[in-house]
Amino acid sequence: MDFGGPAVESAIEAYGVGMKYRRGWALRDCSFRLPAGRICGLVGPNGAGKTTLMNIAVNLLQPTDGTLKVFGAAPESTEAIHRVAFLAQEKPMFRRFTVAETLRMGRELNPGWDQEAAENLVRAGNVPMKAKVGTLSGGQRTRVAFALAFGKRPDLLVLDEPMSDLDPLVRHELMNTLMAEATQNGTTVLLSSHMLSELENVCDFLLVMSSGGLRLAGGVDEILRAHVQVNGVVEGGQGNNWSQGPAQGAPAELAGHTVVEYCTNGREATALVRPNGPVVGPWQTVTPNLEDLLLSYLRCPDAPPLITREAHVPARTPGSNGSRTVAA
Repeated sequence: MDFGGPAVESAIEAYGVGMKYRRGWALRDCSFRLPAGRICGLVGPNGAGKTTLMNIAVNLLQPTDGTLKVFGAAPESTEAIHRVAFLAQEKPMFRRFTVAETLRMGRELNPGWDQEAAENLVRAGNVPMKAKVGTLSGGQRTRVAFALAFGKRPDLLVLDEPMSDLDPLVRHELMNTLMAEATQNGTTVLLSSHMLSELENVCDFLLVMSSGGLRLAGGVDEILRAHVQVNGVVEGGQGNNWSQGPAQGAPAELAGHTVVEYCTNGREATALVRPNGPVVGPWQTVTPNLEDLLLSYLRCPDAPPLITREAHVPARTPGSNGSRTVAA
């Protein structure tokens, strides 16, 4: 099938990206594109390869295989470095610096620095400018870290579980601030998070990883439209049977469809399905919510992957910039 070229600029394009450590592969043959201007949730269990992928995108790691481009440039290029900001889960900052000194450092290191935007983010949380970073609460340190990231005025903001240590109220406040800033400035956001319900309210694009591979990639609306949740009654069902692979134990009526997950509870059966035409039989069908869909893919990592048209990278010839050919 010919997926054609991208309709808009790509913030990230990955071509067969792989990363191998001494203990084994952290990423294998990862190919996708993230269109510019999207807010993308990066989802997967611990050890899925999310942080490795982010570190490659922000030039902290060099991939073993394949290539990755940021706005068409190599991550180590000056162009990419100036357009990207990264906020790690640990939020490393100099503890003996005051907040004002931390923002001054950001101004001196980044040519496109927006001092007003950085100070506004800090003051919105009533963080004292003269306080040392090491004396701040977790929420205050996270706000200063966000100020450093947004003060750079990046085109791509990469966030690796930045709010995992915050209480729900502070996390909600900072997430709203993040979304408002990103929307106002057209910033592309790549956000890794285990808070699935939170992603449903903020993300319009998804990357789902498992065991170093890509399982889902594309716009949230398109991914949801590609699935249905079916419910019905089966004869002879007993107990619970949560499948660990696609279509395990699924009835014949679903055989012509891609079954991501099938489970029974007594005589009641539920399945997440990518339908290939109408679903016939004694089934009720509903559109799944995003959290239920993601949980099914996380429970069934061997389900066939789905990379939507929008998330496909254009094919490249073998050996071009060290990349592999990407089959459409």
